[in-house]
Amino acid sequence: MYRRPLQSAVRNLLNLTASRAAYGKVLDQEACCVRACQLARVSPPCLKPCRTLHTTTQLCNVKETPQHTEEEVGAFTKLIEAMGFTGPLKYNKWKIKIAALRMYTCCVERVNYDEFFDKCSLPDTLNSWFLVAQLHVWMCLVRMRQEGREGKYMCRYIVHSMWEDVEQRSKIMGIDASHRKEGMKAMTETFYAAIFGYDEGILSDDCVLAAALWRNLFNCQCDDPKQLELMVEYVRKQMQFIDALDGEDLMLTGEVKWRPLVEENAQSILKVATPTYNDTGL
Repeated sequence: MYRRPLQSAVRNLLNLTASRAAYGKVLDQEACCVRACQLARVSPPCLKPCRTLHTTTQLCNVKETPQHTEEEVGAFTKLIEAMGFTGPLKYNKWKIKIAALRMYTCCVERVNYDEFFDKCSLPDTLNSWFLVAQLHVWMCLVRMRQEGREGKYMCRYIVHSMWEDVEQRSKIMGIDASHRKEGMKAMTETFYAAIFGYDEGILSDDCVLAAALWRNLFNCQCDDPKQLELMVEYVRKQMQFIDALDGEDLMLTGEVKWRPLVEENAQSILKVATPTYNDTGL
């Protein structure tokens, strides 16, 4: 009564073993056939359609282009940066801070604000100065964000330098503490709203960028389309110009040169001369 199931199980096991052995012989024969064909430099007929896919020359003509990848950091660096600290960087942090201060200085001292006030019909006030300054600071932030973790660290101190400068200028103008606090709060909201609008505009067409400039730079008070056209052209050519600058030079020097607002002879964007710097980043 118990022998029949046992006998059938043994019989099935023997049959399975025999079939596996026969299948192994077939594979060995095919492998031998493939080796023989390879030695004779003849492709086997049974594998010819598959081997033609591997011997095609289409992939050999494609050049591998290096793509920008995010910097890989360890788990400890991710942990301390999630806590608000900054992990080890490629460049010295003190050099990055000095370069950030110099880059902001270029946004303030190398821009002809009187020309902007005249061409854009802006009043000569602290708020108008801030609107023009934040436009140039934003362009620097866009460029430095392309330099990875070091660039983001530098962006933080560019913005920090801007707020310190705005506070000092308001003190020199004699604005009292209460009004200065309210003004700083309003400027902070204006700054981050402008960054969002400018980012959307630079990634979109000229109509979106013109709308962002109309809201943030002109404060919704521009009736002349030529002024908007002038500023859209200025932002586009300026972004193209600073994108051509070397990232390492910007990280170590912070030197940025601005193209004029109105150019009589428009020419192609050329890379400026490479700046020089010493070991201390000065």
